[in-house]
Amino acid sequence: MRFAAGVEYDGQHFHGWQSQGDVRTVQDAVETAFSSVANHPVSVITAGRTDTGVHATGQVIHFDSHARRSNLSWLRGANTNLPKDVVIAWVRPVSEEFHARFSALERAYRYIIYNRPNRSACFFGKVSMEYRPLDLSRMQLAADSLVGEHDFSSFRAAGCQARSPVREIRSMQLTREPPYIYLDVRANAFLQHMVRNLAGVLMTIGAGEREPQWAQQVLRARDRKLGGVTASPHGLYLTEVVYPEKFELPQNDYGFPRL
Repeated sequence: MRFAAGVEYDGQHFHGWQSQGDVRTVQDAVETAFSSVANHPVSVITAGRTDTGVHATGQVIHFDSHARRSNLSWLRGANTNLPKDVVIAWVRPVSEEFHARFSALERAYRYIIYNRPNRSACFFGKVSMEYRPLDLSRMQLAADSLVGEHDFSSFRAAGCQARSPVREIRSMQLTREPPYIYLDVRANAFLQHMVRNLAGVLMTIGAGEREPQWAQQVLRARDRKLGGVTASPHGLYLTEVVYPEKFELPQNDYGFPRL
């Protein structure tokens, strides 16, 4: 049978999602936990690989197993075998047609900026610290110009392995709840470091170092070298992955806390 599952994790002590053999990764932790419950090796496929230091409240995976377990047994058994910074939120049987990555219609990320002159002692590793005062109206104007289907070569990591740099940003919204600024981005898919590079450009504009139209200039250049600073991974959260209704997966109802 094939199963889908929701995963939450605090990424600051992981070297990203993907298994790398000799370092601590979320994939290794999740596979070890489900293998213990299944009593056989389990490999998981994820909706999107997150980088070192990036968090998730709405990651989705799938795995195959011949073990007969109830949904509750999968859930509780896996969580018993997981470290405290990873939690399985739900487990559901799905058809073999389901694929965590290729069945996804949309992905959503939130980038949290802690915007005040001094750092936070309580939220270190959970937010991006930005000491410069940021003008939200300038940032939103720049963000609006990037919505749509474009070649995002200027916003991808130099080592990004995606075959095409074309992605469709469906919405990009900034909100302020002092001292926090939230950047919420939805797209059909993302390139490596894409959200962090978007955040870096928007913060540069918000700080007054560049004009809002610079975002369009960076986009048209299709050159990462002209794309500004890559923002910290600590403020980035994968919050939701959207799938066709026919798969009947749970909504991301466990929420996203306001810091």
